[in-house]
Amino acid sequence: MAKISIDINSGTIQKDNAVIGIDLGTTNSLIATINPKTKKPFCLPIHGKNSMPSALYFDAQKIEVGSMALEKLVSDPKNTLYSIKRLMGRSFHDLGHELNKLNYKIVDNHDQLVQVRIDDQFYSPIELSSYILKELKKVGQKELQKDIQKVVITVPAYFNDSQRQATRDAGKLAGLDVLRIINEPTAASLAYGIGINTDQPKTVAIYDLGGGTFDISILKIQQGIFEVLSTNGDTALGGDDIDQAIKNYWISFYDLKLLSRSKNQLLRLTAEEAKIQLSKDKSFHKKIAIQNQHITLELDRDRMNTILSPIIEKSIAICKNALSDANLSTDEIEEVILVGGSTRTLAVKQAVQKLFSSANVNDDINPDEVVALGAAIEADILAGNRTDMLLLDVTPLSLGIETIGGLMDVLIPRNSKIPIQLKKEYTTSIDGQVNLAVNVYQGEREMIKDNRKIGEFILKGIPAMPAGIPKIEMSFMLNADGILQVSAKELRSGVKQEITLKPQYGISDEQIKTMLQDSIKFAQSDMDERSLAETITEANQLIYATHKFMRDNPQLLLEKHIQTMSGLIRKLEDSIHKKDRLTINNRIEELNEFTKPFAEQVMDHQISKALRGKNIT
Repeated sequence: MAKISIDINSGTIQKDNAVIGIDLGTTNSLIATINPKTKKPFCLPIHGKNSMPSALYFDAQKIEVGSMALEKLVSDPKNTLYSIKRLMGRSFHDLGHELNKLNYKIVDNHDQLVQVRIDDQFYSPIELSSYILKELKKVGQKELQKDIQKVVITVPAYFNDSQRQATRDAGKLAGLDVLRIINEPTAASLAYGIGINTDQPKTVAIYDLGGGTFDISILKIQQGIFEVLSTNGDTALGGDDIDQAIKNYWISFYDLKLLSRSKNQLLRLTAEEAKIQLSKDKSFHKKIAIQNQHITLELDRDRMNTILSPIIEKSIAICKNALSDANLSTDEIEEVILVGGSTRTLAVKQAVQKLFSSANVNDDINPDEVVALGAAIEADILAGNRTDMLLLDVTPLSLGIETIGGLMDVLIPRNSKIPIQLKKEYTTSIDGQVNLAVNVYQGEREMIKDNRKIGEFILKGIPAMPAGIPKIEMSFMLNADGILQVSAKELRSGVKQEITLKPQYGISDEQIKTMLQDSIKFAQSDMDERSLAETITEANQLIYATHKFMRDNPQLLLEKHIQTMSGLIRKLEDSIHKKDRLTINNRIEELNEFTKPFAEQVMDHQISKALRGKNIT
């Protein structure tokens, strides 16, 4: 007998709920679910196709989504939006040169999240993405004849906290319960399910060149456990950039100037067409009307490979960095999985095969669909329908707080498995300190000035105590979506403050590209700078403690003692000013050596006082 669910409040019969995976892509978006009979994932058709363009068209009456919107890209470009994913969780400043690639109006919102202007209306990227998600939900419900509430949405591995939170917010705005935000390369590995039925571990690289982003992830897969060893990428490198490079070549070659928005889009779409055709054929020809004339645009495969060479070389350099992070060589990679439509380009395939020469380069599953299929599998796992897989993801950048001297104290190192929670104890550096400013940073450099600040808060109401007495426990909780919650608690009093970090804007393009490289390039100078900062901090604390000692213990000190201590303090302050670490250490040693006998006298006096009148047996 079939079971029927009834909503007691409304008395209506409820449809079965479906749990689905969504690939919210820069160029195209897909939805996938699990076939209840075969238990295999499959993509749902969207208006007769397996994917839907991530495009929106605004007219006076309504908002068109998908293919119908894309058709307006040439005829009405200023009201047609595409590549919205590139705006997610970012400020105007973050976008930089990417602004030149977009035909619509981006509004500078004073270093807050950007907005898009259509006529007199302003829209956030979160709102715009929610329209795409709503359409996917509507299509999925119609196709499955089930209600859709719970979803898994994929994001590039290098999306930061702000971009992940923006994606989750877009899902919520679309009326979806987002079970998990997972990395696109990780989803692809789930779709292939390599290593499930064997005890032999397998090391796999996921090369994901999508429409707007590039990711490389190195995974160890064994008996259903997917462990991400390292991840690296560039959120501004993808198929869009290939199209742009071909378009720019044609503009230069045919001397095309002062193109309208409409003609710019026509050229870009034709460039995309050429890229796709040249994956199969050796040459491309197409006549278009532009600047009151008809021009035959031509491109052959060799010329395209030359145009693409800098883009492909960037991706290969990122792959090498990921291998280095995982402490692996290329010949230790057994399989490479190709993800994203741009991997159909033969030059990309050849470059990947050349780098991973001993590995099997695999694109058996449709590279356009593989991420959505993996998201559906993850959704099935979270729904409790299968237990043969476990996903262990990682965080791509270290997280920590600012300590005395402008140092970065890492609490969660990069490539830590998530979800993860770590705690560490700190104390105050000033007598009677009642407030503590907690500044949270993301990055790989030793000094906070070289890293990215992602949030701050103040722990208020610490009971006034001498420096070093309060016990302040810092707790970092990084959840499965890669979103960070930070709390600080003074353990003696129970005073607590916490914050979920949702940065107002994301990492700039230049930071994404150089953060890890800089950590290697400046490793020695960073360590020297950190050592100097730590030594200066130690010196300042000693100066503070010596001044306090002289104030609190005048009965122990003769005038000559005070003069000598003051002189040693001045020498130490002078060495701090000159920033000579060796000299500072020598001056610290001199001051410590002179004050040590007096400190021992105070200690003896305190012990005698404490034991007065007591018997020792």
